[in-house]
Amino acid sequence: MLIAGLVLAAAAAAFHVFIFALESLKWTEPETRKIFGVASEADAITMKQLAFNQGFYNLFLALTTLFGIGFAMFGFTTIGLTLVFAGTGMMLAAALVLVLADRTKARAAAMQGTLPLLAVVVTAIAVAIG
Repeated sequence: MLIAGLVLAAAAAAFHVFIFALESLKWTEPETRKIFGVASEADAITMKQLAFNQGFYNLFLALTTLFGIGFAMFGFTTIGLTLVFAGTGMMLAAALVLVLADRTKARAAAMQGTLPLLAVVVTAIAVAIG
């Protein structure tokens, strides 16, 4: 069961690395603007610095989770699971903030938050049945 939780956490981290790439590396590209609902290149350029910074937040959440998985796999279970719960928990919290701030972003919040939610639940069950 713990392996399933860690696989879900890794998938959540991979998704957040993808979001990092979109926000920090490809923000002004037409495909990225379409994904985020930014109509014009001029608007994207205006928002570029904010998106760049936000992308790194997503990368850091992913790295926290991935380091946690690594620690857990090498027998440092307490440190590893703490980092996994911190990373995926913050991913989930960010998804909740997104949907609570703007109900029209429910689809984006679901995409952002489903894997972290599953990772948290499955990992917590694995720890509880230990």
